[in-house]
Amino acid sequence: MADTALATPPETKMDPDRTMSAAAAATCDQIVDPAVYADQPKLDAAFAKLRAEDPLAWCEPENFRPFWAVTKHADIMEVSRQNKLFTNGEREMLSYKQAEEGVYAQFGQPHLLKTLVQLDDPLHFKLRHLTQEWFMPQNVKKREEGVRAIAKQFVDRMEDLGGECDFQQDVALHYPLRVIMQILGVPESDEPMMLKLTQEIFGAQDEDLNRNKKSLEDRDVEGGLASIQATLAEFFMYFTAITADRRANPRDDVSTVIANGMVDGEPIGQLEAMSYYIITAAAGHDTTSASTGGGVLAMLQDRDQLKKIMADPKGMSRTAVDEAIRWTTPVKHFMRTAQEDYELRGKTVKQGESLLLCYPSGNRDEDVFDEPFKFKVDRSPNKLISFGHGGHMCLGMHLARLEMQIIYEELFSRIKSFELDGDPTFIKANFVGGPKSIPVRYKF
Repeated sequence: MADTALATPPETKMDPDRTMSAAAAATCDQIVDPAVYADQPKLDAAFAKLRAEDPLAWCEPENFRPFWAVTKHADIMEVSRQNKLFTNGEREMLSYKQAEEGVYAQFGQPHLLKTLVQLDDPLHFKLRHLTQEWFMPQNVKKREEGVRAIAKQFVDRMEDLGGECDFQQDVALHYPLRVIMQILGVPESDEPMMLKLTQEIFGAQDEDLNRNKKSLEDRDVEGGLASIQATLAEFFMYFTAITADRRANPRDDVSTVIANGMVDGEPIGQLEAMSYYIITAAAGHDTTSASTGGGVLAMLQDRDQLKKIMADPKGMSRTAVDEAIRWTTPVKHFMRTAQEDYELRGKTVKQGESLLLCYPSGNRDEDVFDEPFKFKVDRSPNKLISFGHGGHMCLGMHLARLEMQIIYEELFSRIKSFELDGDPTFIKANFVGGPKSIPVRYKF
């Protein structure tokens, strides 16, 4: 059953006296444009202008419901830590107004899924608690030997490719996928399907990755929504079979935990279970892939940083990982909705208004980071905000850090020379994205 019986999304209450500032008018359409996220200098310039001139900016971009753009690190933290006041359930991410209307018309609720991202407490806390133990530091540490064996396999694969490869396509995409699929209990033979479906969701705005291979200019919103639904249907079919198997034959994997999960003495609902599988399978590797490749690319573009990590792979990998995650910021935003009026940065955010938490901007905040536009493998401290903050902080962050640290240690302890062999490309996506292609040449 839907939580609400609405045919259309709730209208954002508009203050008749509220208008966009000059800075917002110049940048708000840019910070929602998927193509701009594939052009880092342009994105950095847009956010820098907002941070300097209107750090809490009222935005009314074309084809989207309005929102506040939260661009300062401190403000993102302030909103994120108050989960009762600023909630996820109404609007957790940017979505075209027409797509929102289509979802409401079909389902009477704002979301196609009910993952941890779309939920608020108390259900969010209860569902998060089901798998939390799997991703705690002490349990992640137990997987180090297995993760290192996988990392070595992929560095071996890179060596076998003979001195040239696409680091993103050949290594960074597949290594975290193998790790999370083992944790879920998905067989290696099904990994290509999992990768394809994940890219169709997170790459829905990119013509090379979406299901219909159409650009945003060539595709209507209704068709895009239908494509996402078709992809989710494939996920649902696959994990419905997994659920039946794990209930009949429990194993030591996360799929068994989800399949047999109980909340308040009752099995978790079908939509919640399917959503849990999907967020674990998709977000569990895509964001780590993006950060792994993004960090390598940054080092290839700054030879001094590359020399530092090659000279001391074990000593530098830990700080290099956090810097790669800050630099890439694979999750570009989440949204919150105010449950009551709130004063922030001298402005009144009214009840029912949405806030866009701009993580790439927070991770370039000049008040927090020394030389924020420079990649430093030894940056410390590093107050990156890529994992979020508060009750919705990334469940898999300890696993992501371990995976990246190990692949960096294995790669940079073996490779002798490493350089770009062409221009990198980036995914067009305003929600989750990173490098699409990193052509390289190297010697072991």
